[in-house]
Amino acid sequence: MRHTHTPDAPRPPRPSAPAPAPVVAPDTRQSLLDLARVAVAVATRTADVTALDRALRSRAAGTGPGAVFVTLTEDGVLRGCIGSLDHTRDLREAVVAAGLSAALDDPRFLPLTATELPATHIDISVLGLPVPLTDPDAFRPGIDGVIVERDGRRGLLLPEVATEQGWGAAQMLGAVCRKARLPADAWRDQRTRLQVFRTCRFGGPATRTH
Repeated sequence: MRHTHTPDAPRPPRPSAPAPAPVVAPDTRQSLLDLARVAVAVATRTADVTALDRALRSRAAGTGPGAVFVTLTEDGVLRGCIGSLDHTRDLREAVVAAGLSAALDDPRFLPLTATELPATHIDISVLGLPVPLTDPDAFRPGIDGVIVERDGRRGLLLPEVATEQGWGAAQMLGAVCRKARLPADAWRDQRTRLQVFRTCRFGGPATRTH
């Protein structure tokens, strides 16, 4: 009896490993928030630039390197969001740079002004290391942030965007593709590189309340 060869069935994609969640100690969170407050105060000219040097010197220990985004909202409405994926930069310096840029350089908004500070809230998102998302069905909206890359274009959305917008997985993945100026369904294309990450998010008012 002759045996005919049956082609092997396509192998399912390897399961995506869950993205690790970063851990930031409470005292480090407070130190980074204080630095972000000084950065925003300097950006709005309510504090002198030398205040940043003093703040960095007084909070010199215990942070280490990490990637970070700083988000500013005014009365609950987005006012600026800037960050970096550089996981080798000192967290203190990264928070200062992101805080200044979120207040001054987000191209979607005019620079933040001193009169807006009382209504401004700062959120800091420390990013965990990204891992490949090999199976889009494994994406967890509201838990995972996402990075998309293809043809030299890249987009990123933080995890809370899905929660704030009420999006499911497909909507979040489509949105990050559009942000990268790719077709909304580019996440379905095998040429598109998808990565996920988790964050440790914390914050407080831009000005201290007593």
